Amino acid sequence: MFYAIAKNKIDLRGYRFEHRLEDIQTLNERAMRSELHISAISIHAYAYVADKYALLSCGASMGDGYGPIVIRKQKTPNVQRSTSNEDNDLREGLRNSVIAIPGKMTSAYLALQLYLGDFKHVIVPFDQIFDAVKRGDADAGLIIHEGQLTYEKAGFQRIVDLGEWWKKETGLPLPLGGNVIRKDIPSEVRQDLCEIMRESIDFGLAHRDEAVEHALPYARDMNKKLANKFIGMYVNDFTRDYGESGRAAIRRFLGDAQHAGYIDNLAEIEFVD
Repeated sequence: MFYAIAKNKIDLRGYRFEHRLEDIQTLNERAMRSELHISAISIHAYAYVADKYALLSCGASMGDGYGPIVIRKQKTPNVQRSTSNEDNDLREGLRNSVIAIPGKMTSAYLALQLYLGDFKHVIVPFDQIFDAVKRGDADAGLIIHEGQLTYEKAGFQRIVDLGEWWKKETGLPLPLGGNVIRKDIPSEVRQDLCEIMRESIDFGLAHRDEAVEHALPYARDMNKKLANKFIGMYVNDFTRDYGESGRAAIRRFLGDAQHAGYIDNLAEIEFVD
Protein backbone atom coordinates (compact mmCIF):
# COMPACT_ATOMS: atom_id res chain seq x y z
CA MET A 1 0.00 0.00 0.00
CA PHE A 2 2.75 2.45 0.95
CA TYR A 3 5.44 1.57 -1.58
CA ALA A 4 4.81 4.63 -3.77
CA ILE A 5 4.86 6.97 -0.77
CA ALA A 6 7.98 5.40 0.75
CA LYS A 7 9.89 5.58 -2.54
CA ASN A 8 8.53 8.93 -3.82
CA LYS A 9 6.92 7.33 -6.85
CA ILE A 10 3.99 9.75 -6.80
CA ASP A 11 3.45 13.46 -6.15
CA LEU A 12 3.42 13.92 -2.36
CA ARG A 13 2.18 17.50 -2.71
CA GLY A 14 4.80 18.89 -0.36
CA TYR A 15 3.95 16.57 2.53
CA ARG A 16 6.64 14.55 4.28
CA PHE A 17 5.82 11.10 5.61
CA GLU A 18 7.75 9.35 8.37
CA HIS A 19 7.04 5.61 8.41
CA ARG A 20 6.79 3.77 11.73
CA LEU A 21 6.83 0.00 11.24
CA GLU A 22 5.15 -1.52 14.29
CA ASP A 23 2.82 -4.44 15.00
CA ILE A 24 -0.91 -3.78 14.98
CA GLN A 25 -1.37 -4.18 18.73
CA THR A 26 1.23 -1.43 19.33
CA LEU A 27 -0.44 0.80 16.75
CA ASN A 28 -3.84 0.23 18.36
CA GLU A 29 -2.39 1.31 21.71
CA ARG A 30 -0.72 4.37 20.19
CA ALA A 31 -3.98 5.39 18.56
CA MET A 32 -5.66 5.22 21.96
CA ARG A 33 -3.14 7.88 23.04
CA SER A 34 -3.58 9.90 19.79
CA GLU A 35 0.17 9.72 19.18
CA LEU A 36 0.15 9.35 15.39
CA HIS A 37 -1.37 11.61 12.75
CA ILE A 38 -2.22 8.66 10.48
CA SER A 39 -2.15 5.04 11.53
CA ALA A 40 -3.13 1.56 10.54
CA ILE A 41 -5.58 0.27 13.12
CA SER A 42 -7.80 -2.70 13.89
CA ILE A 43 -11.44 -1.93 13.10
CA HIS A 44 -12.21 -3.22 16.60
CA ALA A 45 -9.86 -0.63 18.10
CA TYR A 46 -11.46 2.12 16.01
CA ALA A 47 -14.55 1.86 18.22
CA TYR A 48 -12.47 3.27 21.07
CA VAL A 49 -10.86 6.15 19.13
CA ALA A 50 -13.74 7.24 16.88
CA ASP A 51 -14.01 10.47 18.87
CA LYS A 52 -10.41 11.37 17.94
CA TYR A 53 -9.91 9.73 14.53
CA ALA A 54 -11.81 9.37 11.26
CA LEU A 55 -11.43 6.38 8.93
CA LEU A 56 -9.73 7.06 5.63
CA SER A 57 -11.91 5.59 2.89
CA CYS A 58 -8.85 3.82 1.44
CA GLY A 59 -6.35 1.41 2.95
CA ALA A 60 -8.75 -1.20 4.30
CA SER A 61 -8.01 -4.87 4.88
CA MET A 62 -11.26 -6.78 4.38
CA GLY A 63 -11.72 -10.54 4.29
CA ASP A 64 -14.42 -11.28 1.72
CA GLY A 65 -15.38 -14.83 2.68
CA TYR A 66 -12.10 -15.50 4.46
CA GLY A 67 -10.26 -14.07 7.43
CA PRO A 68 -8.68 -14.96 10.77
CA ILE A 69 -8.81 -18.66 11.58
CA VAL A 70 -8.88 -20.81 14.70
CA ILE A 71 -6.38 -23.67 14.57
CA ARG A 72 -5.34 -26.63 16.69
CA LYS A 73 -2.68 -29.30 16.38
CA GLN A 74 -3.28 -31.80 13.60
CA LYS A 75 -4.76 -35.05 14.88
CA THR A 76 -5.56 -36.99 11.72
CA PRO A 77 -4.20 -36.77 8.16
CA ASN A 78 -7.49 -35.83 6.53
CA VAL A 79 -9.63 -33.97 9.01
CA GLN A 80 -13.04 -32.97 7.72
CA ARG A 81 -14.17 -29.50 8.67
CA SER A 82 -17.38 -29.27 10.66
CA THR A 83 -20.78 -29.20 8.97
CA SER A 84 -23.53 -26.82 9.99
CA ASN A 85 -25.13 -29.63 12.03
CA GLU A 86 -21.96 -29.91 14.11
CA ASP A 87 -21.51 -26.18 14.57
CA ASN A 88 -23.05 -26.00 18.04
CA ASP A 89 -20.82 -28.81 19.28
CA LEU A 90 -17.81 -27.08 17.74
CA ARG A 91 -18.62 -23.81 19.47
CA GLU A 92 -19.21 -25.51 22.80
CA GLY A 93 -15.90 -27.32 22.50
CA LEU A 94 -14.09 -24.06 21.81
CA ARG A 95 -15.79 -22.34 24.75
CA ASN A 96 -14.37 -25.05 27.00
CA SER A 97 -10.87 -24.63 25.53
CA VAL A 98 -8.15 -22.09 26.17
CA ILE A 99 -7.55 -20.09 23.00
CA ALA A 100 -4.39 -18.08 22.35
CA ILE A 101 -5.36 -14.68 20.93
CA PRO A 102 -3.11 -11.98 19.38
CA GLY A 103 -4.55 -9.09 21.43
CA LYS A 104 -7.86 -7.95 22.89
CA MET A 105 -8.09 -4.94 20.58
CA THR A 106 -7.72 -6.96 17.37
CA SER A 107 -10.66 -7.39 15.02
CA ALA A 108 -9.96 -11.13 15.04
CA TYR A 109 -10.66 -11.28 18.78
CA LEU A 110 -13.90 -9.33 18.41
CA ALA A 111 -15.01 -11.60 15.55
CA LEU A 112 -14.32 -14.65 17.71
CA GLN A 113 -16.35 -13.11 20.54
CA LEU A 114 -19.26 -12.62 18.15
CA TYR A 115 -18.91 -16.23 17.00
CA LEU A 116 -18.43 -17.87 20.40
CA GLY A 117 -19.60 -15.52 23.11
CA ASP A 118 -17.47 -15.73 26.23
CA PHE A 119 -14.43 -18.01 26.11
CA LYS A 120 -11.18 -18.59 27.96
CA HIS A 121 -8.09 -17.08 26.40
CA VAL A 122 -4.46 -16.16 26.85
CA ILE A 123 -2.83 -13.22 25.05
CA VAL A 124 0.18 -14.18 22.95
CA PRO A 125 2.06 -12.12 20.30
CA PHE A 126 0.57 -13.05 16.93
CA ASP A 127 3.81 -14.57 15.64
CA GLN A 128 4.18 -16.82 18.72
CA ILE A 129 0.71 -18.40 18.74
CA PHE A 130 1.80 -21.51 16.82
CA ASP A 131 4.50 -22.12 19.44
CA ALA A 132 2.06 -21.56 22.31
CA VAL A 133 -0.32 -24.19 20.92
CA LYS A 134 2.55 -26.63 20.25
CA ARG A 135 3.75 -26.27 23.85
CA GLY A 136 0.27 -26.85 25.19
CA ASP A 137 -0.04 -23.36 26.67
CA ALA A 138 -3.32 -23.13 24.77
CA ASP A 139 -5.66 -25.72 23.23
CA ALA A 140 -6.24 -23.64 20.10
CA GLY A 141 -4.96 -20.45 18.49
CA LEU A 142 -6.54 -17.47 16.76
CA ILE A 143 -4.37 -16.82 13.71
CA ILE A 144 -3.98 -13.56 11.78
CA HIS A 145 -1.57 -12.36 9.08
CA GLU A 146 0.47 -14.89 7.09
CA GLY A 147 -0.33 -17.74 9.49
CA GLN A 148 -3.63 -18.03 7.62
CA LEU A 149 -1.61 -19.48 4.72
CA THR A 150 1.13 -21.38 6.59
CA TYR A 151 -0.78 -23.19 9.35
CA GLU A 152 -0.88 -26.58 7.58
CA LYS A 153 2.84 -26.55 6.86
CA ALA A 154 3.39 -25.71 10.54
CA GLY A 155 1.44 -28.82 11.59
CA PHE A 156 -1.99 -27.43 12.43
CA GLN A 157 -5.54 -27.92 11.24
CA ARG A 158 -8.15 -25.23 10.74
CA ILE A 159 -11.22 -25.42 12.96
CA VAL A 160 -13.13 -22.38 11.73
CA ASP A 161 -12.57 -19.48 9.34
CA LEU A 162 -14.20 -16.42 10.89
CA GLY A 163 -14.37 -14.54 7.60
CA GLU A 164 -16.22 -17.43 6.02
CA TRP A 165 -18.63 -17.59 8.96
CA TRP A 166 -19.24 -13.82 8.89
CA LYS A 167 -19.96 -13.88 5.14
CA LYS A 168 -22.56 -16.64 5.60
CA GLU A 169 -24.04 -14.83 8.59
CA THR A 170 -24.28 -11.33 7.08
CA GLY A 171 -23.47 -11.49 3.37
CA LEU A 172 -20.76 -8.89 4.06
CA PRO A 173 -16.95 -8.89 4.08
CA LEU A 174 -15.28 -9.05 7.49
CA PRO A 175 -13.64 -5.68 8.30
CA LEU A 176 -10.25 -6.29 9.87
CA GLY A 177 -7.99 -3.28 9.48
CA GLY A 178 -8.13 0.26 8.21
CA ASN A 179 -6.27 3.56 8.25
CA VAL A 180 -7.29 6.41 10.51
CA ILE A 181 -6.43 10.11 10.53
CA ARG A 182 -6.72 12.52 13.42
CA LYS A 183 -9.80 14.72 13.40
CA ASP A 184 -7.81 17.76 14.55
CA ILE A 185 -6.10 17.87 11.15
CA PRO A 186 -7.81 20.43 8.86
CA SER A 187 -10.38 18.87 6.53
CA GLU A 188 -8.61 19.99 3.34
CA VAL A 189 -5.37 18.37 4.54
CA ARG A 190 -7.22 15.16 5.43
CA GLN A 191 -8.66 15.06 1.91
CA ASP A 192 -5.21 15.64 0.41
CA LEU A 193 -3.73 12.80 2.44
CA CYS A 194 -6.57 10.46 1.54
CA GLU A 195 -5.98 11.18 -2.16
CA ILE A 196 -2.23 10.59 -1.80
CA MET A 197 -2.81 7.27 -0.07
CA ARG A 198 -5.24 6.15 -2.74
CA GLU A 199 -2.72 7.10 -5.43
CA SER A 200 -0.09 5.06 -3.59
CA ILE A 201 -2.39 2.03 -3.47
CA ASP A 202 -3.23 2.43 -7.16
CA PHE A 203 0.47 2.67 -8.02
CA GLY A 204 1.23 -0.48 -6.02
CA LEU A 205 -1.53 -2.42 -7.73
CA ALA A 206 -0.40 -1.18 -11.17
CA HIS A 207 3.27 -2.03 -10.43
CA ARG A 208 2.64 -5.18 -8.44
CA ASP A 209 5.97 -6.96 -8.93
CA GLU A 210 8.10 -4.07 -7.70
CA ALA A 211 5.67 -3.32 -4.86
CA VAL A 212 5.87 -6.95 -3.72
CA GLU A 213 9.67 -6.81 -3.87
CA HIS A 214 9.52 -3.73 -1.64
CA ALA A 215 7.28 -5.56 0.85
CA LEU A 216 9.26 -8.82 0.96
CA PRO A 217 11.81 -7.73 3.61
CA TYR A 218 8.88 -7.27 6.00
CA ALA A 219 7.32 -10.67 5.21
CA ARG A 220 7.77 -13.27 7.92
CA ASP A 221 8.74 -16.73 6.61
CA MET A 222 7.14 -16.10 3.21
CA ASN A 223 8.66 -16.45 -0.21
CA LYS A 224 7.58 -14.15 -3.03
CA LYS A 225 4.83 -16.49 -4.27
CA LEU A 226 3.23 -16.79 -0.83
CA ALA A 227 3.64 -13.09 -0.09
CA ASN A 228 2.00 -12.26 -3.42
CA LYS A 229 -0.95 -14.50 -2.52
CA PHE A 230 -1.30 -12.94 0.92
CA ILE A 231 -1.16 -9.41 -0.49
CA GLY A 232 -3.84 -10.36 -3.03
CA MET A 233 -6.13 -11.38 -0.18
CA TYR A 234 -5.96 -8.04 1.59
CA VAL A 235 -4.94 -5.40 -0.97
CA ASN A 236 -7.81 -5.25 -3.44
CA ASP A 237 -10.81 -3.15 -4.49
CA PHE A 238 -11.88 -2.74 -0.86
CA THR A 239 -8.43 -1.26 -0.22
CA ARG A 240 -8.99 1.39 -2.89
CA ASP A 241 -12.30 2.31 -1.28
CA TYR A 242 -14.59 0.63 1.22
CA GLY A 243 -17.58 1.11 -1.04
CA GLU A 244 -21.10 0.71 0.29
CA SER A 245 -20.67 -2.93 1.31
CA GLY A 246 -17.42 -2.20 3.14
CA ARG A 247 -18.95 0.68 5.06
CA ALA A 248 -22.02 -1.41 5.83
CA ALA A 249 -19.72 -4.18 7.08
CA ILE A 250 -18.00 -1.86 9.56
CA ARG A 251 -21.31 -0.54 10.86
CA ARG A 252 -22.69 -4.08 11.22
CA PHE A 253 -19.52 -5.46 12.83
CA LEU A 254 -19.21 -2.73 15.45
CA GLY A 255 -22.98 -2.44 15.87
CA ASP A 256 -23.36 -6.16 16.59
CA ALA A 257 -20.46 -5.95 19.03
CA GLN A 258 -22.05 -3.01 20.84
CA HIS A 259 -25.42 -4.79 20.98
CA ALA A 260 -23.71 -7.87 22.43
CA GLY A 261 -22.03 -5.76 25.11
CA TYR A 262 -18.46 -6.11 23.82
CA ILE A 263 -18.12 -2.39 22.97
CA ASP A 264 -19.32 0.56 25.03
CA ASN A 265 -20.17 4.08 23.88
CA LEU A 266 -19.38 3.77 20.17
CA ALA A 267 -18.98 7.23 18.68
CA GLU A 268 -20.25 8.06 15.19
CA ILE A 269 -18.26 6.32 12.46
CA GLU A 270 -16.77 8.99 10.17
CA PHE A 271 -15.12 8.41 6.79
CA VAL A 272 -12.75 10.77 4.97
CA ASP A 273 -13.29 10.62 1.19
